[in-house]
Amino acid sequence: MQMDINDLNQDDEEMAKLFENNKLWAEKVRREQPDFFEKLTHQQHPEFLWIGCSDSRVPANEIVNMLPGELFVHRNVANLVLPGDLNCMSVLYYAVEVLQVKHILVCGHYGCGGVSAAMSNRSHGMIDGWLHNIKNVYHKHHQQLDLAATEEQRLDRLCELNVIEQVANVSQTPVVQKAWGRGNPLTVHGVIYSIRDGILKDLDVRVTGVQQTPRSFHIHDDE
Repeated sequence: MQMDINDLNQDDEEMAKLFENNKLWAEKVRREQPDFFEKLTHQQHPEFLWIGCSDSRVPANEIVNMLPGELFVHRNVANLVLPGDLNCMSVLYYAVEVLQVKHILVCGHYGCGGVSAAMSNRSHGMIDGWLHNIKNVYHKHHQQLDLAATEEQRLDRLCELNVIEQVANVSQTPVVQKAWGRGNPLTVHGVIYSIRDGILKDLDVRVTGVQQTPRSFHIHDDE
């Protein structure tokens, strides 16, 4: 497929702007914190793993006012935590076993496009298999969700319920179960972000040990 010369020029301009923004940011950081990048070259020691949505309006570090190196981040469509997702499971393993984070935050956001798509009965192509997992959450709580007065309220509540479901999924993974079995201090939290006002809401969902998870998922490290 050939690209029009105008398209190529626009692409070059957009990339040039991106690199220019990077230079301006790096210069600003060096002015304000001359030793920032020197410190950053050393091993990262974040205490938080953030599992959030890929939505470009929910930048993890910015909304919690944390610097690079303070937050280990994994993002995907609708902030799902699935045992068969090798990417997510690898991030979770590295965060718990290597970085030894103390907190895992599952962060959803109101008005999530992925959750909204899962609520519809239309096909969305390749992503349908991924959205199937959110449809299961809807089915599990459909009686509560169907009582919502408006479609917006129904969507927002499903966004919250999806976060709660993913907190359970994180808590039931072998790597988290083994960490708790060794007595590691580790808490899994459920939070949700509002794009409307920039506020992060605590859903008052937190799991701190195996005693809060079903016995069928309990795994203890034999080492």
